[in-house]
Amino acid sequence: MRGRQALALELRRRRGGRTPADPGPVRGPSAHRRRAGYLFCLPGLAFLALFLAYPLFYNVWTSVHDVRLSGLLGGAARFNGLDNYRVVLDDAAFWHSVRLSLLFTLGSLVCQFTLGFALALLFARPFPLNGLLRALLLVAWLLPPIVSGTLFRWLLDAESGAYNALLRAVGLDALDHDWLTDPSTSLAGVILANIWVGVPFNMLLLLVGLHTIDPELHEAAALDGANAWQRLRRITLPLMRPVCVTVLLLGLLYTFKVFDLIFVMTGGGPVDATRVLSLYVYEVFFRFFRFGEGAAAGLLLLVVPLLTGVFYVRRLRREDAVGGST
Repeated sequence: MRGRQALALELRRRRGGRTPADPGPVRGPSAHRRRAGYLFCLPGLAFLALFLAYPLFYNVWTSVHDVRLSGLLGGAARFNGLDNYRVVLDDAAFWHSVRLSLLFTLGSLVCQFTLGFALALLFARPFPLNGLLRALLLVAWLLPPIVSGTLFRWLLDAESGAYNALLRAVGLDALDHDWLTDPSTSLAGVILANIWVGVPFNMLLLLVGLHTIDPELHEAAALDGANAWQRLRRITLPLMRPVCVTVLLLGLLYTFKVFDLIFVMTGGGPVDATRVLSLYVYEVFFRFFRFGEGAAAGLLLLVVPLLTGVFYVRRLRREDAVGGST
């Protein structure tokens, strides 16, 4: 009845030449949700602008100006174009640091990945105390790098180090050595410490990847007569390839910019034997106070992680596109 009465009233208004009032533009919920989304993003955007964008742009500005300690205390910095980059690229100490960074990164990545993959294969199988041992291995990754560096500095100490004490206890006194004060072995010492820190991270990610492989594939291959090595080479490694690439790229991003671990253990010494690129930038900034050259060296330090990050993002997009098409 109410519906019929409303229809009759509408017909009477139209016969009388009156039209219903225009309700005006209707704002749907989409516009309101967009405004709410922008408001929710504001804190994150403000954080990125304040702590990421501004320091980065200021570093770029500093890299093309002659900024020294006297200029910071009073006086405008002089624009010098690419002179800071030329000075850094002509510095033999810079290329020495680049070579050490590459050696440190390569040695750490190879050993971290190899040991991490071996441990992942071990913990992928159920055995007693599996969870407890896995949790104990994660302690090395959870500790702050400063703590890990202090621990290994004590372990490798020449006089009171536990490693030399162990060698003497088993009768290998001839191998007793000043590991961190000898330029020929100090880089190996910091690589060893970084391996200990990074192995649990590699193990954890690779173990997650191993759990995504269907066990029926290995069972079918075993029934066909394939041994453990053949199953690893023909089934596990091909299926783990995307995970392995991701682990290596993430390890490269982290390892190439390691600073605190090496700084605590050796401070870049002895005789610049462990002064990787991150420590070179630190010394140019805070020891020699050549801020323009330090900013240029810092931007050059970002080249390898930036290229790695671009490659990693493009690979993820390619995998998502392939997955979506299938």
